[in-house]
Amino acid sequence: MRRACKGDTEAQAWLYQQYSKSMFNICTRMTGNRNDAEDLLQDAFLLAFRNLGQLKDPLQFGGWLKRIVVNECIRFGKKTIRWNEWEEGKNDMIAEEVTEWWKTVSFEIIHQEIRALPDGCRQVFNLFVVEDFSHKDIAEQLGISESTSKSQYHRARQLLKERITRQIQIHG
Repeated sequence: MRRACKGDTEAQAWLYQQYSKSMFNICTRMTGNRNDAEDLLQDAFLLAFRNLGQLKDPLQFGGWLKRIVVNECIRFGKKTIRWNEWEEGKNDMIAEEVTEWWKTVSFEIIHQEIRALPDGCRQVFNLFVVEDFSHKDIAEQLGISESTSKSQYHRARQLLKERITRQIQIHG
């Protein structure tokens, strides 16, 4: 880590090799497409390498880098996603389903369908489910209302359930 902090390209290349695949997966999940994911991954690593000196504990590099990647994906989403505000009253009509039907479905199908979600739904779904952000935090980060975050999450769940159910019916 010390060598990477001093700009040693071999040390930085080693860090990139160790972490790029998992960070690329985050970028792909958040953006829904390979080209944007590749660009964001590069931006995140450049930002991380520029600010390596700020990392106090080298053992925390993975978590620190993940925060940078997620923040870069949020920044990208703020520039590219058009949000539709949700009417406050509609939240009362949305009921949280308790069923866990998705646990019997292959990860590949789930991942494919998450990537195919509309931009806003995909980003909120990933932040809420995968990155464990609260709707309040999502709203603050994305500059949307908390009710919009909740409605995008519920819409994502509904779309995923419909699409995955269709995939199961087609492919078994």
